Amino acid sequence: MDPNGNYIFSSRPRAVENRSRYKELPAEQTHSNIMYDRRVVRGNTYAQHIIPIIAQPDPVERQQQIRRRALARKQARGQLRTNTPEAVQGRKHIDVQTEQYLEELSDVIVATDIECQTDDFLDRPATPLFIPAKSGKDVETQIEEGELFDFDREVQPVLESWSVRTIEQSLGEVMEEEELACLRAQQRERRIAQQKEALKNEKEVAEKIGARACAKQYLSDILPAVFTSLRGHGYFYDPVQKDIETNCIPWLMDEVNNRLECRYTARNLLDNIIHDVVQKRLEMFKETQ
Repeated sequence: MDPNGNYIFSSRPRAVENRSRYKELPAEQTHSNIMYDRRVVRGNTYAQHIIPIIAQPDPVERQQQIRRRALARKQARGQLRTNTPEAVQGRKHIDVQTEQYLEELSDVIVATDIECQTDDFLDRPATPLFIPAKSGKDVETQIEEGELFDFDREVQPVLESWSVRTIEQSLGEVMEEEELACLRAQQRERRIAQQKEALKNEKEVAEKIGARACAKQYLSDILPAVFTSLRGHGYFYDPVQKDIETNCIPWLMDEVNNRLECRYTARNLLDNIIHDVVQKRLEMFKETQ
């Protein structure tokens, strides 16, 4: 501040920063959301995120930004492009050549038939069976009938086991049938008992329902009568009403009677006075005549 009160600012001299000779061309103007701009400070202003002057952008992020911009530009161009209107009912669109030189279009694919002949091959003969070469000496022996196996003697244990197994299986089947019959009889008896119990329960429920309905009907008439009788005998009363009827109303009636008696006495006295005055006036009037 100078003596006159004006504000004066001065700073030390410093070298000029290296600047480019020509002005840089402005980057392509794009519209973006400022909520994702790092230059926009959000939150606590006491701890601001200061971007350095010479900060270098991330190359990967830069590439992703360029890719997103190109995709958005492509979508915008696709939206601005006018599409061909739909065909009128009964007609359809067809492709038309707009090139300078026309060419014949055909969906028929050119196909040619070519043949070739192979040499005949003979069938492979069947592989002969493998017969190993004979080795050693041939020896033979003679076994008479009954020397190695006696059927009547060897078959006896087999028949015994079969018969025992058959008898055991038959006994088991008979016992199983008896047990099943016993179970069926028990089930039949249990079902009969359950049916009887269900009928008994239904009868008891019906009786209870009937008794409840009868009691409800009887009580529906007796309850109001009982309450009316009790209320008439003075068992149910309003304490304020009772106090008014027993204390306030008798006192009020006494006071009213007293006031009426006083008024009646005063009225009789006044009538007597008026009668006396009228008699005296009448006598004076007669005397004056």
